[in-house]
Amino acid sequence: MKEGFRQSMAWLHTWSGLLVGWVLFLVFCAGTGAYFKDEITFWMKPELHRSAATPVTQEQTAERSVAFLQQRGPDAVRWFIGLPTQREPTARLFWNPPPKPLPPGAEKPRRQRFESANLDPATGQATGEARATRGGEFIYRLHFDLHYMPALWARWIIGFCAMCMLVAILSGIVTHKRIFQDFFTFRPKKGPRSWLDAHNATAVLALPYHLMITYTGLVTLMFMYMPWGPQAAYRGDTKTFNAEMFPADATRGDKPAGRAAPLVPMAPLLAQARSHWGPDAQVGRIVVMHPNDANATVTISRQEGHDLSFEQPSMVFSGTTGALLSTHGDRIGPAAETRGVLYGLHVGRFSSPLMRGLFFLSGLAGCAMVATGLLLWAVKERQKCAKALKQGGRVGFGVRLVDGLNVAAIAGLPIAFASYFWGNRLLPTGLADRAQMEIHLFFAAWAMAAVAGLAWPSRRMWQIQLAAGGALFAGVPMLNALTTHSHLFMAIPAGLWSVAGFDLVCLALGLALLAAAWTVARPRPAARPKPVRALSGAPVDPSAHPPGPSSATARNPAGAAP
Repeated sequence: MKEGFRQSMAWLHTWSGLLVGWVLFLVFCAGTGAYFKDEITFWMKPELHRSAATPVTQEQTAERSVAFLQQRGPDAVRWFIGLPTQREPTARLFWNPPPKPLPPGAEKPRRQRFESANLDPATGQATGEARATRGGEFIYRLHFDLHYMPALWARWIIGFCAMCMLVAILSGIVTHKRIFQDFFTFRPKKGPRSWLDAHNATAVLALPYHLMITYTGLVTLMFMYMPWGPQAAYRGDTKTFNAEMFPADATRGDKPAGRAAPLVPMAPLLAQARSHWGPDAQVGRIVVMHPNDANATVTISRQEGHDLSFEQPSMVFSGTTGALLSTHGDRIGPAAETRGVLYGLHVGRFSSPLMRGLFFLSGLAGCAMVATGLLLWAVKERQKCAKALKQGGRVGFGVRLVDGLNVAAIAGLPIAFASYFWGNRLLPTGLADRAQMEIHLFFAAWAMAAVAGLAWPSRRMWQIQLAAGGALFAGVPMLNALTTHSHLFMAIPAGLWSVAGFDLVCLALGLALLAAAWTVARPRPAARPKPVRALSGAPVDPSAHPPGPSSATARNPAGAAP
């Protein structure tokens, strides 16, 4: 604090952002794409595009889903039915078969085994020919679960980075006393000043969004980061806490009766739930516990998008009689409602397509904010090294490492995302473990870009990787047209706006990256000598009047070298 409070905040802003900036860039890129994870998944399953043409009521879809599950998993422990939405035209079905008997001495697996299928609501048949892919779900999980590591470790890492991000934002607000004035200032071709202006503009442009998305991201995992409150209040009884905090899941602990009983029709239950929530409400999910058992229960949850809160109300019915057993979420306590709203703000599933588009643009501004901050530090440090370079010295290891990491993250990550989409179209549909192969391709492309960037962190490498990422993204619409029938000229007349929108966004991102590569490739203009002014103030051409000793003395009365 010897240099003053503002200077201390500037130091804190610099290092809290730099040390985790590359992870934050990944989080911002993946989180921004996650706003359209359903659309990405739909695009990556072109076999399902024809399923969106025939509208079907929710009652018909529910009955056909139950009939399908009766054939595939009649003895399953539970069924999950995700009804179609405007963003996802197929019904998503999950069921977990009864656990197999374990051999003596074997440990019980920590995770339950699930089977899944996508159902065409119009025909009631599984879209079995759809290619296996994680789609947008991989991108969504990547921004907080990372990959190739335990999810618990990844969430602690992301939480630490998010806290550093929050510190960087708050310290940045304190540091830039003219933050809103600087927002309207941009000085191109001025070296660090240009990067600083770009950093300020992208930060202030979506400052409320940056604060909201960072803070709410910490709130989503608050019980993992700060478990002491529930532990003290419930004295370690996590089951009671979960039953009160997540009442809709409390019925999952009921045991089956062991007596067979037919399951009631779904249509009357959906009609009763819709009548209870209001005429505009839609059903989002159906969970059947212990189907075809006397203790079967049916939990119906309202579809997201009705309000800001992530937590949606639900109703629990008897699976054999159809009697209403309980309702949850109609009246939520202030603390739970606050958490649900903050969670809902973070995931943005309440928003309309226009609002989701604004969130997407704000996320892109966040990516640019992090990228320009990382580049600004490297540019300033290279200026400090200029004197050593003139004397025959070398750039320090730290600066070279940051330069390489900047190339790997900022220029290499678009190559990885574009390769993920190219792999979806080019990998054989019958390939074993195909969904995981797409993910392996993502990280393989990123690893090659990272190795090249760390080995050769130069201006030329920036140009190569930006151009490669731009070409891959801009080529996605053409690749889609060559490998499927859902090209732009078919998707737009058919009303498949999610498919057309994905192609157009990829094209726009590709053109932006190609423009950045072209800008990097342009030769820097030679420094033009400043015109020498005569005593009268009129400019004089230096080439016509080379400065001599008299002119130097006139410009520098003290006799210093010009």
